[in-house]
Amino acid sequence: MKKRLFYAVLLFCISLSLLGIYSIEKKIIIFPFINKRILALSLTIVFLQLLYLFGKKHQSKAYANVPKKERNKEKQSLKPSVKLVDVAGLEEVKEEIMEIADFITHAEKYKKMGAKIPRGILLYGPPGTGKTLLASALAGETNTEFIASSGSEFMEKYVGVGAKRVRELFQRGKEKSPCIIFIDEIDAIGAKRSEEGQSECNQTLNQLLTEMDGFKLEDDQIIVVIGATNRMDILDAALLRPGRFNKHVYIGNPNKIARKQILQVHTKNKPLSKKVNLEKIAVKTHGLSGAHISNIVNEAALLAVRNNREEITPLDFDNAIERIIAGLKMKNSTISEKEKKIVSFHESGHALVGKLLKVHAIEKISIIPTSQALGYVLNASSEDQFLYTKNDLLKRVKSILAGRAAEEIIFGEVTTGAKDDLNKATDIILGMICEYGMSNLGNRTFDSKMIYGNMEKINDEVKRIIDHCYEDTLKLLQENKKPLIAIAEQLFEKETLSGDELNHLIKTV
Repeated sequence: MKKRLFYAVLLFCISLSLLGIYSIEKKIIIFPFINKRILALSLTIVFLQLLYLFGKKHQSKAYANVPKKERNKEKQSLKPSVKLVDVAGLEEVKEEIMEIADFITHAEKYKKMGAKIPRGILLYGPPGTGKTLLASALAGETNTEFIASSGSEFMEKYVGVGAKRVRELFQRGKEKSPCIIFIDEIDAIGAKRSEEGQSECNQTLNQLLTEMDGFKLEDDQIIVVIGATNRMDILDAALLRPGRFNKHVYIGNPNKIARKQILQVHTKNKPLSKKVNLEKIAVKTHGLSGAHISNIVNEAALLAVRNNREEITPLDFDNAIERIIAGLKMKNSTISEKEKKIVSFHESGHALVGKLLKVHAIEKISIIPTSQALGYVLNASSEDQFLYTKNDLLKRVKSILAGRAAEEIIFGEVTTGAKDDLNKATDIILGMICEYGMSNLGNRTFDSKMIYGNMEKINDEVKRIIDHCYEDTLKLLQENKKPLIAIAEQLFEKETLSGDELNHLIKTV
């Protein structure tokens, strides 16, 4: 709209100028209001508008010649203030990274020994475990430029654009040396190459391989490339070989000690109640990433402010953990009494079987609907477990199927509430068959191609295991029907039960 108005005014002034010039030259009066002053004013406006258009066009051409990465240079290149001491819970990984930091800051002693700095470091693991933070901390520790980019930035519709951007990225790195080039989600450009040799993905990856393999650096130039991904399994083998990404560093979810350290970092500047025990909170956050823990601490602070408290209490942390894991509580739920009773027995079945088989330490049972479920059992483990036996996995499957089994025992039929349970149970069993060799198909694994070729056998084995687990779960709940009913009745009345209340009910019934 503004552009149309601009051109309309320009056309009007040009027409007025031409009309004024014609009337003055012919010494005729076309319109009484056209005189020399109006003519001079209109000519001035025309001149200024033409000058503006010319300048804008010249500026846009000049700007178009600047690479996109150069336009965002101030945003993309920086010197982070965070250091390795600010990163909690990754002590083993930090030792590995400190070696790189020492090389960057004291390169001469390594060069005298003939040692070469690793050209690339690949950080891989689940999302939210601190890969980006660690790369930024390395730049902050060494006081070097940090050039951050994402794999998706190099992918375009037109062939050759991605390769050009890769060249520009590494050229900027050479200009900013010493520096750290960080490529987040590197699997977007580093996935295994397809048979289409001239595709945009293949050309971009080929350019990245060429740049990493052909660093032509001066003696005083130091560049370290750090890639981060959640999917190392799909990366091209040429990208992972020594000489490109020399070091592959796995960053997993933190253990209990690391979770406590992460909590200490995030609660450092927050007013905590004296009753808050970070070690207990670390136990309750079993299996969660550093990003989850950071979110829990922030959510607890928000809850304390919402309740007009001056300190963050243990209740705030408990509510924050529930909100992150189970979702937002629905205050005005429209669940019927019949559905509430079904959910009570469903969750009681999970809790009772989990307790009897010692699968998890039960922290809380709730039938208050949330944004993710109509009820939930909050588990907490006093210790981290990294290895599981076949029996451990079968017990987990039984505790997952216990909700549906309880429905069948009490009501004689099952509901749709076990949809998520069935997905989880099937995933565990598929892992037992295809990844761990824990089935009648033998001590072997199945990749994607082998799964496709043995689909019928795998389906039969999944059915056999899940049916066997379900029958055992039905039998266990039948033998403990009285505790099941007692737990469900208390849960129906109170809507929430603690782990201690669950233990008391099991012992007294």
